[in-house]
Amino acid sequence: MANILIVEDEAGISSFVSKGLKAAGHLPTVASTGEDGVMHGLSGGYDLIILDIGLPDINGYEVLERLRGQGVATPVIILTARSSVGDTVQGLESGADDYMAKPFRFEELLARVRLRLRSEAPTQSTTQLQVGELVMDLPKHQVTLSGRIIDLSSREFSLLEAFMNHPDQVLSREQLLDRVWGYDFDPNSNVVDVYIRYLRRKIGNEWITTVRNMGYRLSEPVNEGRGR
Repeated sequence: MANILIVEDEAGISSFVSKGLKAAGHLPTVASTGEDGVMHGLSGGYDLIILDIGLPDINGYEVLERLRGQGVATPVIILTARSSVGDTVQGLESGADDYMAKPFRFEELLARVRLRLRSEAPTQSTTQLQVGELVMDLPKHQVTLSGRIIDLSSREFSLLEAFMNHPDQVLSREQLLDRVWGYDFDPNSNVVDVYIRYLRRKIGNEWITTVRNMGYRLSEPVNEGRGR
């Protein structure tokens, strides 16, 4: 889940992009002017910025130059109707990480968003994940629960790994599809729910909680006799 700033003055486009990002498990914020975009961008609370060029006050190039001038390194994807080579070069030279012309396909925008977020993610150096007595040994591709080896398929292992990288956090079906099956997988498929059932059978129902209308969360079960 990422906090994404959308700097876009056309309400139809900002609403369309915002709804799509929410469905993919992200937290979008919309700024409809360049000055608002600068203010939000300087707050440092965003993982990615989607920036239009044709804004009603200052243009997107100036927004980008002011942010970069203040040391803001947040990845920026320019999304604009200006599609000439000169505009693209100016955007990239101003500090943008990617440049995409309108009209656009949301699936392509989402793929670029994921690419930028992955490139900014810290490199994992750990070889072991642990949540309570549930332990995952990554090099051995082995999971143990209270010292007992749990036999998991490759897909079950990948699904559990996604959860154990984000313990106590709600992960949406869309996020799990992206991380375990890839973003091209049919979003209407119930494959996530099926594999959640498989995991629950093997590690126990109490480990994975269904959060209505949001997704699933992995947490160490509460032992009522001694707390967590």
